[in-house]
Amino acid sequence: MPGTAGEDRHERWRHRVHQASLAVADTLDAVHVQVRLFAMLRERAGSSRIELELPDGATVGDALAKLAAGGPLGGLIELLPVRMAVNRDYASADTVLGPDDELALIPPVSGGAPYAATRLREEPLAIEELARAVGRDEAGAIVVFCGVAREVASLDYEAYSEMAEEQLARIAQECAERHGLAAIAIDHRVGSVPLGEPSVVVAVSAAHREEAFAGAREAIDRVKEQAAIWKRAVERDGTAQWADGVAPR
Repeated sequence: MPGTAGEDRHERWRHRVHQASLAVADTLDAVHVQVRLFAMLRERAGSSRIELELPDGATVGDALAKLAAGGPLGGLIELLPVRMAVNRDYASADTVLGPDDELALIPPVSGGAPYAATRLREEPLAIEELARAVGRDEAGAIVVFCGVAREVASLDYEAYSEMAEEQLARIAQECAERHGLAAIAIDHRVGSVPLGEPSVVVAVSAAHREEAFAGAREAIDRVKEQAAIWKRAVERDGTAQWADGVAPR
């Protein structure tokens, strides 16, 4: 039999209390952090602060992932070498956030940024062009590395272009900052590269040869290990085989 009006009201009241309890429990399990933004990040977001609600035990990396997944900063964070600070101290991605923590995203600070340019190209690569592009008055050394197709009729390169372009840009910027380079440029071919032609060119300049050699070496090593680019060797008899690679990092 249907309940009385009083019983129905009591049941509805119990339901509202239950829902409110669940909401309170959810709130208690959540961590609220303030994210402070500066310079180009502040301009992109249109605000100097963003508030994030994260699950209990969330880390700085979780906060960055949520910011990068959507909203005004989506797509920008991955391109910038940002540093992360929690309560005004630099922190790593695995730092656990507590209630009311203040997370600050620190973009590259002023004081001069090195020139960094990267491209994926179907056209033949111009070695001299890249060497000239990285020349600087303050640079006493220019190092150019060329990876050249050898022992095969051609090399076919395929790339996940959008991802590879972002990876090349990140590699160039981080190598420039780590080794104090004046400038760095990376060009990589896609499509068919005939025997003897360069498939990748890395050009760097620095005040001294030690930094220039170290920056060029790290850049080409990371391109080979990290960029979403695949290589297939085409033999003179027309047979072809994809090159063995390494697990993405």
